[in-house]
Amino acid sequence: MKVGIGYDNRKDSFSLGKNVAENAIRDGSIARPSLVLAFCKGQVDHEEYFRGIQAVVGSKVPIIGGSAIGIITNDCISYEGYPAGAAIVESETLRHREGAAGDLNKNEKLAGQLLAEKLSNSIDAKLLLLFYDSIKNPPTETTPPVINASPPLIEGIEEILRSNIPIIGGGVIGDYEFSHTKQFCGSYVDNKSVVGSLLGGDFKPYFRIMHGCTPKDGIYHTITKIEGPILYEVDGKPVVDMIDDQYGNMEWRNQVPVGRLTIGVNHGEKFGAFKEENFVNRLISGVLPDGKGIVLFEPDLKEGTEILFMLRNNKMMIESARKNSSELLEEIIANGEKPVFGLYIDCAGRTAKVSDALTEEAAEVQNVFNQYDTPLFGFYSGVEIAPLLGKSRGLDWTGVLLVLAKG
Repeated sequence: MKVGIGYDNRKDSFSLGKNVAENAIRDGSIARPSLVLAFCKGQVDHEEYFRGIQAVVGSKVPIIGGSAIGIITNDCISYEGYPAGAAIVESETLRHREGAAGDLNKNEKLAGQLLAEKLSNSIDAKLLLLFYDSIKNPPTETTPPVINASPPLIEGIEEILRSNIPIIGGGVIGDYEFSHTKQFCGSYVDNKSVVGSLLGGDFKPYFRIMHGCTPKDGIYHTITKIEGPILYEVDGKPVVDMIDDQYGNMEWRNQVPVGRLTIGVNHGEKFGAFKEENFVNRLISGVLPDGKGIVLFEPDLKEGTEILFMLRNNKMMIESARKNSSELLEEIIANGEKPVFGLYIDCAGRTAKVSDALTEEAAEVQNVFNQYDTPLFGFYSGVEIAPLLGKSRGLDWTGVLLVLAKG
């Protein structure tokens, strides 16, 4: 398996795609491309960008991916201007099958089932790469954004595939205004869609989840009123008033999404030592115009669920990225295998610009991969998907690192 990484940043979208593909082919000495992972900033003309890549790799090579806030490679971390990138894979032993399904905004579970049906009679798979449209409805002057839910999407896929294949991927997002996104669906560009690539062959997938939130005070609260993604009451009290008290003011209500506070669920021991790997966090997309509730980035929490208020912790975020990426590559080497390619799916809220950090946490992953001379490609996402405690889940405020290794 050979992998080449390409990056460029320019306004002309066709030239952007062409240059990205040419750079990737040159980087990996690619002769016969097998599969392309490609992403670009939301303001790029996706159809022209896609066409530019096809002009280099040919129309028969599947291209999957879509919109992104920014791009991560061994050499760059970019989310300003028109950043775009691609990883081009060449392998005689890689087995893969691509599929896509539309109308995700109408029924996430059904879209997942339709996608899985296109992939189910397929190869002996080891991994499912999955990318989907994060945005159901963009925000308006009076309403926060509404997000396509990952839990029913994953449920629909797993009902049909009926396997424990790890699902790694994310919900794509193209800008911080939550505008509509585009997806690269193998041979065409679409929106409101989900695209997947089922992979098998002579490789072994490894992955780690990077976290970055800690409990604010360690006090558990119980959800007492919630409808879909809208959380109204906690412990029988209006949640907006509770957050006002925690901030000491109402200025946080103007943030979309809310800057530092998240809602966390502990899937580990309730009163045991804090373990970041046991927590799933939910970003707060915004506050309802009437101030009666908050909109969560995923609609998977229920009445009766115990939650904690969590704070984003930049120091922990950077340490987690360094520790987990180092340990993962060390594990691969210790197993007598060689890391061939790393894919980093990083929450757009973890950029230095948005998190008010002094350094980019993705630079920690970048440094580790450069030490091991291993190709790295990544993008900034809306939602990250990876197995956590034995189940593939949609995650927020995380980085998901996937590494393909060969024995």
